[in-house]
Amino acid sequence: MGEADYKTYLSQMSNLNIVQFVCFETTLDSDQFLKRWEEYHRSDNSDVDVTLLQCQEEKVYKYLAQHRCTDGELRFVFSRAANSSRIRRAVISAKQAGGYLVLQSERMNETRADESKTFVFLVSPQVNLDDYRQISLKAKLNIYEAYYENCCYAYILEFFVKNEYVSELREELKKLNPCEIGIYKECVAQPA
Repeated sequence: MGEADYKTYLSQMSNLNIVQFVCFETTLDSDQFLKRWEEYHRSDNSDVDVTLLQCQEEKVYKYLAQHRCTDGELRFVFSRAANSSRIRRAVISAKQAGGYLVLQSERMNETRADESKTFVFLVSPQVNLDDYRQISLKAKLNIYEAYYENCCYAYILEFFVKNEYVSELREELKKLNPCEIGIYKECVAQPA
């Protein structure tokens, strides 16, 4: 590879759209979690374009933060700010799922009031993505592919689906491969 080709390659790589996924698990509902979320500070550029989603499963709430940025821009840190609040302290476990390239994008805007996002977390890189693309429901699909070697999942699939079809979609997904499935609603975070 010549020097000019290498510079072009580096330029393309530095402008890749990366979505960083951070998973949280807690017993706090959305109001309580958002108060805690606001008292934590994130590093520069980490909350410029973030979507925070909530999934309730029995007595546990799962939150998923999607940080959209270009490669090398995100330096996410979830560390507690000074203890000036009297908000009840509860355990919030945080897991960096990693940075993912947008492999397929059918819809990047937020969900509508009558929709949910169904996320499918696939560990194996040998899955047939066409099986997921051909699901019969009227759903829009975004596919994220692991960009870094240390990502938790090989692919994260994001389905935008009408609330009335969520159960049917979940059943179709269970037939394809063993996977982790979560049905998320967006949380409205107040600007810091």
